[in-house]
Amino acid sequence: MPHARSEYEDFKRLAPDAYDLVLALGQLAAKAGLDKQLLELVKLRASQINGCAFCVQHHVLLSERIGVSADKLHLVAVWREAPIFSARERAALAWAEALTLLPNGVSEEDYAEAAREFSETELTYLTSAIASINVWNRFGAAFRWTPAKRPAAANAAAS
Repeated sequence: MPHARSEYEDFKRLAPDAYDLVLALGQLAAKAGLDKQLLELVKLRASQINGCAFCVQHHVLLSERIGVSADKLHLVAVWREAPIFSARERAALAWAEALTLLPNGVSEEDYAEAAREFSETELTYLTSAIASINVWNRFGAAFRWTPAKRPAAANAAAS
């Protein structure tokens, strides 16, 4: 099992200005009114793609706390095959994948789908949320941050 090279708390301590900026960027979309559940699904999907265990666990736990269904959490990795996601969620997830997998470029189809479901302002803020989670993923994956453990009470409830 790979060991952590440093931890999330080390980032806060070593580069508080960078930490504050990335944190602020990630909060803009919710402050602009985008649905928090949708944003968590997008952040979870990007974190899965980027292989950031810390961020995957963090966004699973946050999603559970704000009421994202267990079915959506279990199926977000295969969202294209799962009819449980709305057209708006599908557009956001496709946009997240396109922006996370940039070597593939951003297709006209992905842009058109996102533009159908989101206003220009919403799409700009959604893009800022995706940019932010990709920054967090780079830190988490590079330094192998240790994923948070599920609180004991939640473990008992999940059994």
